[in-house]
Amino acid sequence: MSGIAVRRLLEERKDWRKNPVFGFVAKPAKNQDGTLNLMVWECYIPGRTGTPWQNGSYFLRMTFKDDYPSSPPLCRFEPPLFHPNVYPSGTVCLSILDEEKDWRPAITIKQLLLGIRDLLNEPNIRDPAQAEAYHIYCQNPVEYFNRVRAQAKAMSRA
Repeated sequence: MSGIAVRRLLEERKDWRKNPVFGFVAKPAKNQDGTLNLMVWECYIPGRTGTPWQNGSYFLRMTFKDDYPSSPPLCRFEPPLFHPNVYPSGTVCLSILDEEKDWRPAITIKQLLLGIRDLLNEPNIRDPAQAEAYHIYCQNPVEYFNRVRAQAKAMSRA
C-alpha cells in the first residue's frame, strides 16, 4: 500500500466521521482478522426523497488502488442496479470516476457518493453502460420508473 494513499484515506475517514452526510454510510471494510482495510470501503447511498429511488439504500463498494488519489476508486453497486449508467457488473459509469475525463485527485469520497446519488435520478444518456436500462429509460419512461421503484422497495433498509 502506498503511504500517500493510506494517509489520504485516513484523512477521508477522519473527515467522514466528523462530518457524515445524513443517511449515507461510508467506512473501510474489515479484514477477516478484524483489522480495517482502508483500500476497500463499504458504503450505502440513500435514494433521494421525492424520486423513484427514495426509500432504497444502495450498497456500493469502493476499491482504491495504491496510486490513489492519482487514480479514482472503482465504485461498484452490489447487487448491480438497473440504471443506464451502471454496467451489468455493478460498476458505476460516471465522468468523475474516469481518469481520462473528469477525475481530479482533490475529489473526496463524500463528493463521489453525492455525485453517484445525483446520477441515480439524472442518468447521463450520452454515456450508457447498460443497454436494457438505457433503452427502457429512453423508450418507455413509465416502465423504467416502475422498475426503479420496485428496486428501491427491494433495497429498503427499513
